[in-house]
Amino acid sequence: MASGFFALLDDIAAIMDDVAVMSKVAAKKTAGILGDDLAVNAEKASGFISSRELPVLWAITKGSFLNKIIILPVAFLLSAFLPLAVIIILVFGGLYLAYEGAEKIYEYFFPHAHVKSDVSLETLTEDQILAFEKEKIKSAIVTDFILSVEIIIIALGTVVGKPISSQIIVVTIIAIIATVGVYGIVALIVRMDEAGLKLIQISAKDKSFTKTLGTILVQALPKVIKSLSVIGTIALLLVAGGIFVHEIAFLHGFLPNLPPIVTEFIVGLVIGGLVLGIVTLIKKIFVKK
Repeated sequence: MASGFFALLDDIAAIMDDVAVMSKVAAKKTAGILGDDLAVNAEKASGFISSRELPVLWAITKGSFLNKIIILPVAFLLSAFLPLAVIIILVFGGLYLAYEGAEKIYEYFFPHAHVKSDVSLETLTEDQILAFEKEKIKSAIVTDFILSVEIIIIALGTVVGKPISSQIIVVTIIAIIATVGVYGIVALIVRMDEAGLKLIQISAKDKSFTKTLGTILVQALPKVIKSLSVIGTIALLLVAGGIFVHEIAFLHGFLPNLPPIVTEFIVGLVIGGLVLGIVTLIKKIFVKK
């Protein structure tokens, strides 16, 4: 009996070791898209009055958990009964990521002319403010759904072929970490300027350390969000390029003399540029009609 019990413990330990290793690999693969997820959500969760930032962020976080509750069972069913679909979705997700990254770079060098809208000076009512919040929350949750699909499929792609129990544990862990980690950091980012303002207000001297630190925090918020956007764009192309290089047969061993990270970036950028060109051409055709 004792030997059987210890053998069971050994089996459990081996399974947990496998799960830990697979979770580490999946986390590494999804780290890139998390950078973009963080940048997007930091931007969407900012712009509210101070007292509403955290309630709005909590509403988006609950929506993100609901998104993953919907996506996870579908992903596991596909993995169990139609594993090829996971690879197909993964590649299509890579095309979307590459397109998004290429579009951001194109927009940086060739910014679109934005339509100017008249700024209303009317004071919004409480109902109007709540309606505005609800629209932004809805938009953020829809964006989160798309990013969540990408994160879960990329994580699932690292454990295809493994026992379904291991897949469920690993991908669920990644989904939870992605939600808690991303929105926890977003909460810190959107409250950065508020913390800085508090430090400035409690400072009695003009050139004190607390006032200097507070000023840095207030001024740093837009720069942090902008830098996250740049990092997220690079990450999008790296993740997409990695998907193409590993999942598309004729790209195996592409540019062997370059470091893998450079190869993946180049592949992601080139394919993203091609997709951007095709999408732009289709849009022009439909606009003409």
